[in-house]
Amino acid sequence: MREAEVIDRFREIATRLEDQPHLLRLGRLFSETVLIEIEGDEIYLTFDKGRIVSVVAGPSRKTPWRFALRTDADALEQFWQARPAPGFHDIFGLAKIGRGRIDGDILSLVKNLRFFKEVMALARCKEEAAA
Repeated sequence: MREAEVIDRFREIATRLEDQPHLLRLGRLFSETVLIEIEGDEIYLTFDKGRIVSVVAGPSRKTPWRFALRTDADALEQFWQARPAPGFHDIFGLAKIGRGRIDGDILSLVKNLRFFKEVMALARCKEEAAA
């Protein structure tokens, strides 16, 4: 998975998020920048009151982030499958099986855990997820 494809996927997530009133309600207090690192490629997701307002490719030493999710492209692709395999179904599952790492302000992540996990899952294949 190339960096451009991942950025497109996150922009698609931002669009889908606008159609999810329950997620916008859950994230209404979440205004942070999150670093997503895939095999060394950095992507900064900036949230403002639960909406993704910016998806920017890095690297950037000047962009402060609250917490980071670091993984590899294959693990992220498996995470985004409609029915992910055990361990790939959750961001903490990725960490548990050694395919991901979470850094930074863990308290901020935990306070907004349901919101962030559901936002990340918005990229899962729609047609198979409905089955």
